[in-house]
Amino acid sequence: MTTLSSPLASQAVQEVTSQDLSQITSTLYISNGAAANNQQVLSSNRITSVINATKEVVNTIFDNIRYVQIPVEDSPTAYLYTFFDPVADHIHNVELKFGRTLLHCAAGVSRSPSLCMAYLMKYHSMSLLDAHTWTKLCRPVIRPNDGFWEQLIYYEFRLFNKNTVRIVNSRRGLIPSVYEKDC
Repeated sequence: MTTLSSPLASQAVQEVTSQDLSQITSTLYISNGAAANNQQVLSSNRITSVINATKEVVNTIFDNIRYVQIPVEDSPTAYLYTFFDPVADHIHNVELKFGRTLLHCAAGVSRSPSLCMAYLMKYHSMSLLDAHTWTKLCRPVIRPNDGFWEQLIYYEFRLFNKNTVRIVNSRRGLIPSVYEKDC
């Protein structure tokens, strides 16, 4: 799947564009906080569950949508790992009930893509490298912080007893191996 290309309705002051909402699977989307608070975006994509992976974004509550708050900061020292299984399980359970989940953070760049990749590893049996490649194809702006990468690497090892991404030395310091070509 690729980033949705149809124009979306604007909300009050901030217009929501097609780049703000990205479809990852038939039942999972990633967005920023603005798209997650736009009733037209939610209804036109038939979203039944919203996972807010922030401390700072307050969701507007709309009828017939279940809201889950994951209070985590976008910091390399933030512990996102404890949320990988509960969030993946929630997304999977929504899918089993023929619902759709919107997973968002403030910008849709670090926290929500990290949780999305954990879900793809657990329920789609993707390696971390494949989960990152797919998520980046669907939402090119993603760039999880280094702390989240370390936790994802550990999670991949826990799931599959191997790693497809590692932390490597570069001219910029320690980075995930997926960013080696960028240095």
